[in-house]
Amino acid sequence: MMKKQKVVVIGTNHAGTHSILEIANKYKETHEVVTYDKNDNISFLGCGMALWIGGVIDSGDGLFYATPESLREAGAEVHMKHDFKNVDFDKKEIKIEDLETGEIKTETYDKLIFAIGSWPILPPFPGHDLENIMYAKIFQNAQAAIEKIKDPAIKRVTIVGAGYIGIELVEAFKQNGKEVTLINDMNVLNRYYDENYQEMMRSNLEKNGIDMKLGELVTEFKGTNGKVSKVITDKGEYDTDLVLMSIGFKPNTAVLKDTGIELTGRGAILTNNRMETSVKDVYAIGDCSTVYNNASEKFENIALATNAVRTGIVAGHNACGTPLEMQGVQGSNAIHIFGLTLCSTGLTECVAKDLGMDVETVELTDLIKSAFMPENDEVTLKVVWEKKTKRIVGAQMASTSDVTLALHFFSLAIQERYTIDKLALTDTFFLPHFNQPHNFITKAGLLALGKL
Repeated sequence: MMKKQKVVVIGTNHAGTHSILEIANKYKETHEVVTYDKNDNISFLGCGMALWIGGVIDSGDGLFYATPESLREAGAEVHMKHDFKNVDFDKKEIKIEDLETGEIKTETYDKLIFAIGSWPILPPFPGHDLENIMYAKIFQNAQAAIEKIKDPAIKRVTIVGAGYIGIELVEAFKQNGKEVTLINDMNVLNRYYDENYQEMMRSNLEKNGIDMKLGELVTEFKGTNGKVSKVITDKGEYDTDLVLMSIGFKPNTAVLKDTGIELTGRGAILTNNRMETSVKDVYAIGDCSTVYNNASEKFENIALATNAVRTGIVAGHNACGTPLEMQGVQGSNAIHIFGLTLCSTGLTECVAKDLGMDVETVELTDLIKSAFMPENDEVTLKVVWEKKTKRIVGAQMASTSDVTLALHFFSLAIQERYTIDKLALTDTFFLPHFNQPHNFITKAGLLALGKL
């Protein structure tokens, strides 16, 4: 009987879990899969953390879509509380530390998949080690935040960072009756959206009682009795009982720096569309890897759960000898805060120009349904396209209704190199309950061509 090939997966969250399940479920006759993770739980949906903290859902139980036991039942060999320490690509060996015993183990592999994820950026500001300074990433972080919310002494919460997670947590803490201050060095959701969409969200937060401190840089934390009590910026100081740091993430790849594997300038593991790295028989997936951005036409680190899942599936098949390629990504994303939905895909006008692209745009605000419909909402849409080729490279929308299904259309349009000319006459249905004869999608194309 032919010996099974061993696939070792380092990291068992979104990307790692999906690789493991693909291998265990579809290649068990020819491959064995072994995984190591330094945590004691897996597959926590961090994007649902704010829902739990904000009380929208009662517990975090539903935020796990796999367990170590379910992976073992599928046929995987699972080692929790084991930390990856080093790799010898020539010998095809890795060193792993058992965090409960301190023992250093050696594991061999035929194929190796890195799914080591990302970690919050935590600048060493003076006072950064004071109690009640937290960050948002794993299950234990959410648990700790919920315990802090229950403490009546925690009245004032400061969020540092105004990306997606920071904004969602602003809402979550406000829903728990806390006084919330948001500090960021730029406007909210910078680079996710162009300026007027950022302003929509800024105004929305301000209207809902959030104390906005934008254009400020945190320089220090001060404490009383070992607990944080003030956040110091370059423009002021603010009393607080709890700080949640959310200024971004970086690939968790420092351990690979001198191993010979190729990394980007930002530390992501460089991959191709099969998730292969520069080292033979080694793959990288999820937040630690690159993916091909169809809009910018570059391999980039775009840390999203959807990307992690797809890269995990692709690497699982390729590691077992079945060719499968990513179709590229658009970085599609959305956020719903205090009744306002923003969603985007591809590049904003600002980012496209920063990349040196010559782009044009069209923007409109229109009713979603026919004007005579009694229940109706407006939507604002902006489409960005490359001037020379006319290919669509980005779209942004804002509404108090859920318009996110339209974002899937624009994501596919970018992937398939759809042009702004085609957008004008795209075949879409019409029914007053749902849209207008010239709905906002096709109307953008017609306006771009000067036909309306």
